[in-house]
Amino acid sequence: MPVIEVGAILEGTVSSIAKFGAFVNLPERRSGLVHISEIASQYVADVNDFLKVGDPVKVKVLAITPEGKINLSIKQAQPTQSAPQREQRSSRPQRPQQQAQPRRDISTPQGVVYGSTGDADFEDQLKHFMQESDKRMAGNRLYSDRSRGRRRGKG
Repeated sequence: MPVIEVGAILEGTVSSIAKFGAFVNLPERRSGLVHISEIASQYVADVNDFLKVGDPVKVKVLAITPEGKINLSIKQAQPTQSAPQREQRSSRPQRPQQQAQPRRDISTPQGVVYGSTGDADFEDQLKHFMQESDKRMAGNRLYSDRSRGRRRGKG
């Protein structure tokens, strides 16, 4: 008889269905809940579209609470699919692959601005942004201090 512990995959039978999930009878005369989010890898609006009372199911034990409640998952008990198989089953039309465009840097009075199609590293873009931001903030502080009749450095 299989042991009910976290991570175990067990065979059970759907005993009842609720709006928020399904209750499953497990070995050792125990039962657990499969939350609606753990029924299928796709969106589940109504549990009845996927399960019926009496259906045999394979479930994975996600957690056992101190009160003895057992949280289960049907989708995690299923073998994982590779990415290409998932894409083939998708009902969305596939977009054609776009070729990478060459980097287009635009020089402005404030400095170099990287184009949205550029391949500059994120760190370079962030560094550039921070430098520009610091320059602008320093200018704003200087203007703000002068307009108030104060000078920087006096405390």
